[in-house]
Amino acid sequence: MSLKKTIQENLTAALQKRNETAVSTLRMLLAALSNKEIEKRTKFSKENSHAKEAELQKNSELSDEEIQQLIAGEAKKHKESIEAFQKGSRQDLVDKETKELKILEAYLPEQMSEEEVRKLVQEAIGSTGAKTVQEMGKVMSALMPKVKGKADGALVSKIVKESLQ
Repeated sequence: MSLKKTIQENLTAALQKRNETAVSTLRMLLAALSNKEIEKRTKFSKENSHAKEAELQKNSELSDEEIQQLIAGEAKKHKESIEAFQKGSRQDLVDKETKELKILEAYLPEQMSEEEVRKLVQEAIGSTGAKTVQEMGKVMSALMPKVKGKADGALVSKIVKESLQ
């Protein structure tokens, strides 16, 4: 079953259980997915003005990987909101954002530990032969395909920077 169908079924279940936080979070997520599909369809139709409706529909559907990228982006926004609300001493909003973040994280692959990322960084540095921070781009380009979706890019960047200094 596709990830989008799973989200839709979970929304139905949340509606039946009257779980307001899950309902609002999943509706927000489905709206973001819809917007992304519309964006993709519009782009495809501009490139292929002669395309038929069935072809447009098929090419505008998001893959599970694209959906996970979108969810990761939404999760990142929630993390940033949590930090901002903590600085503003708004514990009620921190709690709300944290609950929503947990719901979103259920649809993401398990995140790598910092130790696993450090190991991969050392392997990437070894394979690229990078020695200075100026060569960080080489290491990142070798490393990111391995950790994409499984580790936070900011964490990976920080570890690479530390390792090259």
